[in-house]
Amino acid sequence: MQAHDLSEHVHHEDEHAHNRVGERRTRWVIAITAVMMVGELAVGGWTGSVALQADGWHMGSHVLALGLTLVAYWYARTRAGRETFSFGTGKVYALAGYTSGVLLVLVALWMAYEGAHNLITHPDVDYRDSLPVAVLGFVVNLVSTALLGRGHHDGHGHHAHGHDHRAHGHDHHAHGRGEAADRARPQPGSLDFNLRAAYIHIFADAMTSLLAIAALSLGWWAGLWYLDPLMGLIGGAVIVWWAVSLCRQAARQLLDVVSSPHHERIVRERLEAIDDVRVADLHVWELGPGQRSCIVSVVTARPREVSDYRDAVLTALAVSHLTIEIHRCGLAHAAPRPAAEPAHHDP
Repeated sequence: MQAHDLSEHVHHEDEHAHNRVGERRTRWVIAITAVMMVGELAVGGWTGSVALQADGWHMGSHVLALGLTLVAYWYARTRAGRETFSFGTGKVYALAGYTSGVLLVLVALWMAYEGAHNLITHPDVDYRDSLPVAVLGFVVNLVSTALLGRGHHDGHGHHAHGHDHRAHGHDHHAHGRGEAADRARPQPGSLDFNLRAAYIHIFADAMTSLLAIAALSLGWWAGLWYLDPLMGLIGGAVIVWWAVSLCRQAARQLLDVVSSPHHERIVRERLEAIDDVRVADLHVWELGPGQRSCIVSVVTARPREVSDYRDAVLTALAVSHLTIEIHRCGLAHAAPRPAAEPAHHDP
């Protein structure tokens, strides 16, 4: 018996499918932040500036948070080809993003506590030392935000695979499979929650530095001392809002929530434009940045080759893992309809 080569039918995830640009930019941001941290701690210790030392340790918290982002990139990329991950390692990004969102909430609550405490105690503020530190921190955060922001626009290309499960009648178990790999288009609508968490972390700090510059300037020259702790409360509230939004979106991917009813409608309309096909069951969900999975069960009186249904799905929506189940029905559902116009992708 001649053995068939099944290699081209098997889904292989490799490290090239991952956001290497985002990983590289994260390294740069960590390096810049680490240099800033060491510089502030060294100069602060030499001059005795408490403001410099405090901001240096604050920069250290950024290094730790961004380090989590980098570890997630490394973990997902180096384990991309392991079969123990049924649908790849894309959800590692969502898990890291969710964890970073929780850390952002804790940081924001600490900021709010410090702000409320300073409103009550009215401590003396060294404006002469604090203001230059806030300006320097703002510049560093602007550079970091620009680096991470550009990584949001990079797409990913992935393989898509279909599996044919043919059955005679509605209640029989499926058997037999075939399909070859097909290249799916990049999916710009899919988010890298890992990179987004790092971006929000740095952007939130840039916003905090900007508020601090305004508050310190008015406190120094106008005597409005209460603006400095008040900005801590306002900044903390805004960061909590962003962090909760990030956690909610990352949680949807972690829990396999359907990405969008619009995606399912596109697939359903394209398949039901073929002969008398009716879609009995359909699920589309996010697997990670640039990756979707689709499982669809169709019923028809005139089953075609699975490649026909596969091509219909992949021309309608970019899919990384595609499973197609075909059921034969003895009675046609309707007269054949003309093929639908090509579906438009999400912007």
